Amino acid sequence: MPTPNTPLWEVFIRSRNGLSHRHAGSLHAADATLALQAARDLYTRRGEGLSLWVVPSNAIIASDPADKEMMFEPTASKIYRHPTFYDIPDEVGHM
Repeated sequence: MPTPNTPLWEVFIRSRNGLSHRHAGSLHAADATLALQAARDLYTRRGEGLSLWVVPSNAIIASDPADKEMMFEPTASKIYRHPTFYDIPDEVGHM
Protein backbone atom coordinates (compact mmCIF):
# COMPACT_ATOMS: atom_id res chain seq x y z
CA MET A 1 0.00 0.00 0.00
CA PRO A 2 1.47 3.38 -0.98
CA THR A 3 2.37 5.90 1.67
CA PRO A 4 1.21 9.51 1.29
CA ASN A 5 4.73 10.48 0.12
CA THR A 6 5.05 7.78 -2.56
CA PRO A 7 5.02 9.46 -6.00
CA LEU A 8 2.37 8.63 -8.56
CA TRP A 9 3.65 7.50 -12.00
CA GLU A 10 1.84 7.33 -15.34
CA VAL A 11 2.54 4.25 -17.45
CA PHE A 12 2.68 4.22 -21.26
CA ILE A 13 3.06 1.02 -23.31
CA ARG A 14 3.98 0.46 -26.93
CA SER A 15 2.56 -2.89 -27.98
CA ARG A 16 4.28 -3.30 -31.38
CA ASN A 17 6.87 -1.68 -33.61
CA GLY A 18 5.44 1.24 -35.53
CA LEU A 19 2.74 2.02 -32.99
CA SER A 20 2.66 4.91 -30.54
CA HIS A 21 2.92 4.53 -26.80
CA ARG A 22 -0.54 4.50 -25.17
CA HIS A 23 -1.47 5.39 -21.63
CA ALA A 24 -2.05 2.16 -19.71
CA GLY A 25 -2.64 3.43 -16.20
CA SER A 26 -1.04 4.77 -13.04
CA LEU A 27 0.91 3.32 -10.15
CA HIS A 28 2.72 4.39 -7.00
CA ALA A 29 6.46 3.73 -6.68
CA ALA A 30 9.35 5.20 -4.72
CA ASP A 31 11.58 5.85 -7.75
CA ALA A 32 11.78 5.44 -11.53
CA THR A 33 13.42 2.01 -11.42
CA LEU A 34 10.74 0.60 -9.13
CA ALA A 35 8.05 2.27 -11.23
CA LEU A 36 9.39 0.61 -14.37
CA GLN A 37 9.53 -2.80 -12.69
CA ALA A 38 6.02 -2.40 -11.26
CA ALA A 39 4.70 -1.26 -14.66
CA ARG A 40 6.19 -4.35 -16.27
CA ASP A 41 4.60 -6.58 -13.64
CA LEU A 42 1.19 -4.88 -13.71
CA TYR A 43 0.65 -3.95 -17.34
CA THR A 44 2.58 -6.51 -19.42
CA ARG A 45 1.61 -9.80 -17.78
CA ARG A 46 0.59 -11.36 -21.09
CA GLY A 47 3.63 -10.19 -23.05
CA GLU A 48 1.70 -7.46 -24.87
CA GLY A 49 4.36 -4.79 -24.35
CA LEU A 50 7.40 -4.00 -26.44
CA SER A 51 8.38 -0.77 -24.70
CA LEU A 52 7.42 0.97 -21.45
CA TRP A 53 7.58 4.58 -20.35
CA VAL A 54 6.98 5.71 -16.78
CA VAL A 55 6.54 9.42 -16.13
CA PRO A 56 6.01 11.17 -12.79
CA SER A 57 2.41 12.37 -12.77
CA ASN A 58 3.44 15.77 -11.47
CA ALA A 59 5.61 16.25 -14.61
CA ILE A 60 2.58 16.10 -16.92
CA ILE A 61 0.97 19.40 -17.80
CA ALA A 62 -2.40 19.40 -19.55
CA SER A 63 -4.55 22.10 -21.07
CA ASP A 64 -7.83 23.03 -19.43
CA PRO A 65 -10.92 22.12 -21.50
CA ALA A 66 -12.33 25.53 -20.59
CA ASP A 67 -9.46 27.10 -22.59
CA LYS A 68 -10.43 25.25 -25.78
CA GLU A 69 -11.12 28.41 -27.79
CA MET A 70 -7.82 30.03 -26.86
CA MET A 71 -5.76 26.87 -27.39
CA PHE A 72 -7.22 25.43 -30.59
CA GLU A 73 -9.13 28.13 -32.47
CA PRO A 74 -6.03 29.79 -34.03
CA THR A 75 -5.39 26.65 -36.10
CA ALA A 76 -8.74 27.05 -37.87
CA SER A 77 -7.49 30.24 -39.54
CA LYS A 78 -4.47 28.44 -41.05
CA ILE A 79 -6.18 26.62 -43.89
CA TYR A 80 -2.88 25.93 -45.63
CA ARG A 81 -2.24 23.26 -42.99
CA HIS A 82 -5.18 21.21 -44.23
CA PRO A 83 -4.52 18.80 -47.11
CA THR A 84 -7.67 20.03 -48.88
CA PHE A 85 -5.89 23.33 -49.58
CA TYR A 86 -3.53 21.73 -52.09
CA ASP A 87 -4.33 20.57 -55.62
CA ILE A 88 -2.80 17.18 -56.37
CA PRO A 89 -1.75 16.69 -59.99
CA ASP A 90 -3.35 13.76 -61.82
CA GLU A 91 0.11 12.27 -62.50
CA VAL A 92 0.54 11.62 -58.79
CA GLY A 93 -2.17 8.98 -58.81
CA HIS A 94 -3.86 7.64 -55.73
CA MET A 95 -2.62 8.99 -52.39
